[in-house]
Amino acid sequence: MQDLSPPDALALLQQSPDTLLIDCRSEMEYLFVGHPTGAHNVPWNDGPDWEVNPHFVQAVKKLAGHASARPVILICRSGNRSTAAARALEGAGFANVFHVRHGFEGDLDAHRHRSTVNGWRFDGLPWEQY
Repeated sequence: MQDLSPPDALALLQQSPDTLLIDCRSEMEYLFVGHPTGAHNVPWNDGPDWEVNPHFVQAVKKLAGHASARPVILICRSGNRSTAAARALEGAGFANVFHVRHGFEGDLDAHRHRSTVNGWRFDGLPWEQY
């Protein structure tokens, strides 16, 4: 697994159009907080029990067209879930797995707010919400 800054992740997506961007946050986070433009939502874990999604790897394989050499970038809120998800993909044979450092919303600031210190949104990268 390679660690990328949000701007480096966007650069890889632009330079290599076959790269798959997976947002591994919950469906509610993806829909209501927003997500990087073009990201596919495959939750690593989701409510109500927040257990690891037993179908995560299979869902990513389906999106990748079963091509384990296709580059895959994972992003979550702050980088923790995407790290665990990246390890699972590597364990399943994916060879080019990347994780976005600081995630979509980034680290907490002194007032416990996100998107004010680092992360995809903080860096002003393309994102959408619906």
